[in-house]
Amino acid sequence: MFNKFLLTIIMGLIFIPAVLAEDVWVNDLRSLFLSNGAVIYGINMRTFGAQDTNNDGLIEISDGEESGNFLNGINRLDELQSLGINTLHILPIMETGKTKALGTAGSLYAAASFNQLNPQLKSEKTALSLEDQAIKFINEAHKRKIRVVIDLPACGAYDLFLKRPELFLKDSTGQPVAPSDWTDVRILDAGSETNINMDVYNLYREFVDYVMMLGADGIRADVAQIKPAAFWKKLIDYSRIKDPQFMWLAEASDSWVESITPAVDFTPYDKLLDAGFDGFYGSYFKMKDWRNASEFLNQVKFTNSLKKNFSKAVIGSFATHDELSPILINGVQYSEMILWLNSTLPVNAYYVDGFTSGDSYIYLWANKKAHKTYTDDNDYFVHRGKIDIFNFSRKPGGKFIELTKEFATATSFKSFIRPVIVNGIYKELKTNNSEVFAYGLSYNKTTVLVFGNMNFRTYNDAEVKVPGYKDEMLTIPVKMDTAPIADGSKFKLNLLPGEIQVLLINDFDLR
Repeated sequence: MFNKFLLTIIMGLIFIPAVLAEDVWVNDLRSLFLSNGAVIYGINMRTFGAQDTNNDGLIEISDGEESGNFLNGINRLDELQSLGINTLHILPIMETGKTKALGTAGSLYAAASFNQLNPQLKSEKTALSLEDQAIKFINEAHKRKIRVVIDLPACGAYDLFLKRPELFLKDSTGQPVAPSDWTDVRILDAGSETNINMDVYNLYREFVDYVMMLGADGIRADVAQIKPAAFWKKLIDYSRIKDPQFMWLAEASDSWVESITPAVDFTPYDKLLDAGFDGFYGSYFKMKDWRNASEFLNQVKFTNSLKKNFSKAVIGSFATHDELSPILINGVQYSEMILWLNSTLPVNAYYVDGFTSGDSYIYLWANKKAHKTYTDDNDYFVHRGKIDIFNFSRKPGGKFIELTKEFATATSFKSFIRPVIVNGIYKELKTNNSEVFAYGLSYNKTTVLVFGNMNFRTYNDAEVKVPGYKDEMLTIPVKMDTAPIADGSKFKLNLLPGEIQVLLINDFDLR
């Protein structure tokens, strides 16, 4: 009786602090990211919870339809949690420019302010202020163990230039410099490695302070390579004093080697990592162009070297918001391959809103004359096959329900094998077919084997050598459409076009 009573008291003492601390969020994103544990979902808050009642793809606010905002976005958080998503990347949420604009609502990346939220994201169904609505959304995400990363735009809107021209880079005639063919933004003058422009630095520092006040756990820096490493180091160091777990993701890549304009210097990815960024975009977005398995496996090899050389990580950038929908490239099979690669490679998984059900991001009204505009652009400007960031448009979503189920399975598997990804070895496996890749991960008598056909048009036969494997070993098929045949230490494959196979083997370590 005494022992039972004592146990009850002890359990109570343990349980009470846990209850009291339940609503106290402690940021752990940096650790999660550096251990390749993040499953990131990129969203446009303006479309995330949009309510398109007549299903025409546009949100007609004057007709009573509701654009996405911080409050109606809360309704989707349980959905994301059930799919295994643990991190949100929210595309820019600051006020957008309306002059020389792209689209009828203004591009998310045309920042008219760096310390004022976009009023388009305010719900009128509550007395809460816009800031309080944003804080509520982030708090609700945290309650579901979902971290939040806020996007930091690289440039300022033309509207901001008109208000504060001293922030911007000028050409020889004194005109602000536009990046490439983006007419709605101008490049901020961040200075040089030896002389940082403190006006722009202070602008970005205000942004850091603001998103931290909202409760954000990290920042994704848009086009990070057009600013000096010294600029980023100063800013990241500042944020880490306030929160050592605050994560920084650079939009940068090892395959990008020149600036978007000759007017600014180019900062390579390794300098950004030295400056404090926790990671960047692995060049997996090039997979749509790869035909030979060695091209893909070489990228994985490079990615793995980052941990050794920099103690940094990357995102599996197969399909970001800047990339064409996988459905348009190679259909559902390509989406499934991306899904399982993100779940078995030593990378942080990354997806865009709509991926989970196979959205093609084809809008029937795209690039046509607008019925109504909130900017000086009279066209529904859209990048074909990419999530809309320019207009008040529908919530992303496709028709491939089976992909949604597959998504939940794959992200759950990534969580299950996380100790293998974090602590284990990665080993490239030999095949006799140049279009078939094979690799394994192994730790503490648990091994994951992955085979894939990079040809999305035809079947491919292949043999894969798995040294030390024996037929009698317990092998669990996790993902496959066709069954591989084990023959001693070899697997004989007959892969469908674009098929990926995942096997789990107990009591076996790769040698």
